Amino acid sequence: MTWPEVHDVGNQVLTVFFGVTAPVVFTYFLLINTSYLVLVVLAAGGFRRHMREKETRRDLTAGEMAPGVSVIVPAYNEETLIVTSVRALLALRYPQHEVVVVDDGSTDGMLAALVEAFDLVPLPARATGEIPIRAQVTGTLVPRNGHTRLLVVTKTNSGRSEAINTGINAAREPIIAIIDADSILEPDALVRVTQPFIDDPNRVVGAGGTVRAVNGSTVTAGRLVRLQMPRSWLARAQVMEYLRSFLIGRTGWASIGTLLLISGAFGVYRRDVVIAAGGLDPDSIGEDFELCLRVHRMMRDAGREYRMVFVPEPVCWTEVPSTIAVLRRQRSRWHRGLWETLWAYRGMLFRRRYGRVGWLGLPYYWAFELFAPVLEVVGLVVVPLGLLFGAVNVKYALLLLAVSYGYAVVVTFAAMSVEEWAFHRYDRWRDLVVAVAATVFENVGYRQMTVWWRLEGWWASLRGRKQVWGVMTRAGFEEGTT
Repeated sequence: MTWPEVHDVGNQVLTVFFGVTAPVVFTYFLLINTSYLVLVVLAAGGFRRHMREKETRRDLTAGEMAPGVSVIVPAYNEETLIVTSVRALLALRYPQHEVVVVDDGSTDGMLAALVEAFDLVPLPARATGEIPIRAQVTGTLVPRNGHTRLLVVTKTNSGRSEAINTGINAAREPIIAIIDADSILEPDALVRVTQPFIDDPNRVVGAGGTVRAVNGSTVTAGRLVRLQMPRSWLARAQVMEYLRSFLIGRTGWASIGTLLLISGAFGVYRRDVVIAAGGLDPDSIGEDFELCLRVHRMMRDAGREYRMVFVPEPVCWTEVPSTIAVLRRQRSRWHRGLWETLWAYRGMLFRRRYGRVGWLGLPYYWAFELFAPVLEVVGLVVVPLGLLFGAVNVKYALLLLAVSYGYAVVVTFAAMSVEEWAFHRYDRWRDLVVAVAATVFENVGYRQMTVWWRLEGWWASLRGRKQVWGVMTRAGFEEGTT
């Protein structure tokens, strides 16, 4: 066929295809961006209530009502940072907490570093505990001084989920807080995140705290001392993404009683509830999402009143991927975990027993989280081809792009404005200007890369390929001297 003939055929096919798909894609992006804007509005109301309650509430740092907390730290080959991390966790401003480090069969000098830093001595063998684990617990160590509330459990390597389950078994307090070894908690984070358990002890079973990117900021002795925007645009885009997803999105969902995801980087639960649910699933890739949904299902199946809450102010600072290769593996794994967990809990969809979780939260995750990259790819492929073959009206194509990405930029900017209004994290105007620029890059450039990676994870799961976590290389925190 000659080029004119190919052009005519392509024009006819694309005209029909675009005529069918364009309204669907247009409506989809209009709905998803509007839903984000609604969450921003809900989050603003949640921030206002939180700040008002904070002003009138007595400081509980030394309060007798504060429940004991076991901070569980799963760790594997974290020799370079584990001592600093544990010291910072032990120094958290909280009346009664212990730190439980679970060494998941590390092959570096992590255990030796802990033994030397805290003068650890072994304890007699302890029972496995309420949650069954496949791995073998090889030892339990505590500081010789007898008063430092640190417990180190060693086990054969079997993954993060089993390391957390081992820590839950060893924990001695009624509340458990799960945090990654490479993350940083603000000094009063436990005080703030446990407040809902004090206010409503019979119903609150889980609480999430905000997770923010620490890249580019200055850290001293396991404490954030100066917050700055990262130097790389890849990390800057993730700062805005985390702000919208972790802070705005989850605050909004929690405000209507439909919080479905408590981040594994900083999640707090009642220990008895997690044990009753069977702990974390060691075979799940999205273990934090899966645990949250399992608790929802367990409580609703039992007909018990309960609440899952999100506290926006306690911040967990974590290092986000600084290279494309690491980010690609992370997003591929996240989307695979999303798909596999949603599929496993598909029986909760549209059932009266599960209330808003089954009628609002889960359908939203299916429609606007799982299928979002599919619809976005359709738009990214069809619109340029349509313009090339003259099958697409230029004005309509520009309108579609404006709704898809221009609206998204506005929503992200609104999220940033609400967060800065409530908490005023950045002290320098330069960081705010960079943040505004990052809202554009996050939606135009960065977002298109993550779309493909998310589809890769989904496709790998559908093909039954074994999940390989890979090495999540970190650049490390900038250690300050102040």
